[in-house]
Amino acid sequence: MHNQTITEVENKFTYLENGSVTSAKGFQATGIHCGIKKKNKDLALIYSKVPAEAAGVYTLNKAKAAPVTICENITKQNGKAKAIICNSGNANACTGFEGHLDALEVQKKCAEVLKINSNEVLISSTGVIGERLNVSAIINSLDTLKNNLNDEGGILAAEAIMTTDLVSKHFAVKVQLSNGEITIGGIAKGSGMIMPNMATMLGFVTTDAKIEKEVLQSALSESVNDSYNKISVDGETSTNDMVLMLANGMSNVEVEKDSNDYQIFTLALKDLSIKMAKSIVADGEGATKFVTINIKNAPTEKDANTIAKAIANSPLVKTALNGGDPNWGRIISAASSSGADILPEKVTLYFDDLAVFQPNYKINDVEKEAAKLLAEKNINITLDLDYGNASTTWWTCDYSEQYIKINAHYRT
Repeated sequence: MHNQTITEVENKFTYLENGSVTSAKGFQATGIHCGIKKKNKDLALIYSKVPAEAAGVYTLNKAKAAPVTICENITKQNGKAKAIICNSGNANACTGFEGHLDALEVQKKCAEVLKINSNEVLISSTGVIGERLNVSAIINSLDTLKNNLNDEGGILAAEAIMTTDLVSKHFAVKVQLSNGEITIGGIAKGSGMIMPNMATMLGFVTTDAKIEKEVLQSALSESVNDSYNKISVDGETSTNDMVLMLANGMSNVEVEKDSNDYQIFTLALKDLSIKMAKSIVADGEGATKFVTINIKNAPTEKDANTIAKAIANSPLVKTALNGGDPNWGRIISAASSSGADILPEKVTLYFDDLAVFQPNYKINDVEKEAAKLLAEKNINITLDLDYGNASTTWWTCDYSEQYIKINAHYRT
């Protein structure tokens, strides 16, 4: 990274207490109850006082919800926006042509209230799949939504995009660049249907940095790959997930491509994204444990990620972790059946720093010590393949009985 180490760069980050999307200059937000849900906030608005460069990363699910396709078109074409409107309680997914028209109607009416162009409004939805959106509830609340916009409203917006989330997720970081200070703020939601390539998770990020659209998209895509795309709650990739980012330039601090400032900006964005991604895993439906999976010395990065993904998604691993059962065989089995290049006879498996399985199938007599580690709320699993130089880190959680209860009665 040019002449600077990662440690030196990280010293340029300062996280703000109660930070959010409104921590960056020129952004306002709010969240209200409009009536899609029976109670609690269900409609959020993020607004930039000036046109902002817009970038986005979207679900790979082929049954994309209407808002996803609309946002993709905006960020890929004109690339500028002033607002993001998001409802919770209804995904507007698998609703066909009528659902697309519903999304366009919300976008159009929101633009009229804000007195901006329709293609300057990004739109998002999350909630139940397959039901028509209550458009009138949203439209009838747009004036109230606009009138409640304020410089401190980011946390309200974070609350309004929650579905089965138990806590709102909002962060902001100040970053020192060569020509001044910029701020990056974000809110996110996600608790279930969380799987790499994103899932029923939403991330909305703002910055007052001055940065070209293509450069912004590059930084966002890189940060998503190292954060949201390395988490899993239940292995499900949803229809609505997206991460949107707006950069309005109001700090007047420019971030140029291939500069030291770009490297610092991207690392800060990645760090913020990892914090938001981890908060989603920690709030996983019914989760009782936060699990970090480290894969070391794999032949390739692809192999490392394939193995980590297999472990993170294994119901047998996740249920064992919930029960505090140091059943290392489930982890070795998941890794060895992942399709990645692995030689099981060379592997060492650790819980924290405790080696439970070593090369040549040596099984250590550490059952009690391992069980004690797995009884903790934070669990670290490390698999050293001794078969290359690639590594990766993923984050997941356990499966509990509460997860089943939540999803057995999600619509009832």
